Amino acid sequence: MVVQTERDEVTWYKCETCGLMFDDQSDARQHEENCDDEDPSYIQ
Repeated sequence: MVVQTERDEVTWYKCETCGLMFDDQSDARQHEENCDDEDPSYIQ
């Protein structure tokens, strides 16, 4: 589930599964559909 949060007067959308945050709700939802609760592949 994507949750909406506000930080520094900016609205962010957070993936509850892994905690990754997005500034665009559609990006967050798309990520969540493919999230496997592992570190993002770009963090190595």
